[in-house]
Amino acid sequence: MNKETFSNISKIIERDSKSSTYKFALLRGTIDIIQENSPYIKLERDHAIIPTGLLIEKWLIYYYPILQSETKIPQINNNTKLAFEPLLTNLINKYENLGGFSAFYNDLKNKGIPSFLKDDFFELAKKLRDTITKMPMKYIGRSISNNYYSVYTFNNTVRLKREAQIDIERLINDFGNFSIPIEYFEAFKILGSFINGQDSILFKWAEFSINVSSKNLSMNKVLNEVLKSPITNRDILGSKKLYESILEEKGIVYCVWTGEKLNKYDIDHIIPFSVWKNNDLWNLLPSSSTINRKYKKDKIPSPYLIEKQKDIILDYWNIIYQEQSVRFRKEIQTALLGNHAFSTWKENGIRQLKESCNYLIENRGFEEWKI
Repeated sequence: MNKETFSNISKIIERDSKSSTYKFALLRGTIDIIQENSPYIKLERDHAIIPTGLLIEKWLIYYYPILQSETKIPQINNNTKLAFEPLLTNLINKYENLGGFSAFYNDLKNKGIPSFLKDDFFELAKKLRDTITKMPMKYIGRSISNNYYSVYTFNNTVRLKREAQIDIERLINDFGNFSIPIEYFEAFKILGSFINGQDSILFKWAEFSINVSSKNLSMNKVLNEVLKSPITNRDILGSKKLYESILEEKGIVYCVWTGEKLNKYDIDHIIPFSVWKNNDLWNLLPSSSTINRKYKKDKIPSPYLIEKQKDIILDYWNIIYQEQSVRFRKEIQTALLGNHAFSTWKENGIRQLKESCNYLIENRGFEEWKI
């Protein structure tokens, strides 16, 4: 990682083509995946290799609320449509009576896309992959090089199959992978949260839409739609109630951080929701209300604390696995296990959890919590 890399990133953001928001979505998605410390990232020689399916997931999250919005938020010049807009709009319309954005994301992550929408979603996912790889991946970096694919490279050797089930795992496993130079990976890993912050990608994205709308839109309006999350307060409460109902059947409940027997407790996010919008069951554990609200708050548990408490963490994970096996398996595979076999979920789940917490503490600067 060197000054030239940071200079190149600045040039890409400021000077590369601004005919659409594709560039911003590609950079934002790449950074988000790296900042989440995805277990699917592979470091080989001088490149970081990442499943393209993770980018497809990010683009769905970014563009769904924008296209769903009652306010027109331009994403491309000359009043034309995004390449995938008709397909995504069709999916949005069909999900309108199924629960909307949040229900769609829950299906993608856990249940799988309903069979009657499988073909629609499959065509949308392919169109997103083609758009990502043939447009911004090809042209990004043209302000610093005359070569195509000068920053991103794409491997499309995987042959897609129409199978009964399509979900996030299919996207990850069947839609190829892309790579970026290791120096860009390191820059995004360390400074990605700043690049994705104010006066950079998100604000440039919003500024683009405002300018294309002849400045009829406000920054707040655009950012509210661009930043909308598929996980609602209702989803969080639903997951917590599910967890509580399972614990009630087990009887005695212990604080995950102190081992203390509890009569009243909070269902706490191990990695705070404010840090990582993750509502997976593995990330929810019972905690003393006092410990949770007065001491832990939005801090990141230290790797040492996780190792110290791993037996009780694994006990709770096992309880959830027995009661919600399909959801637990999919969530922990995507968030913690990556390419490791599910049979290794205990050792590799704890290992990746410690690595993710250490990454958030050491690289992102979040406050460490030691009991």
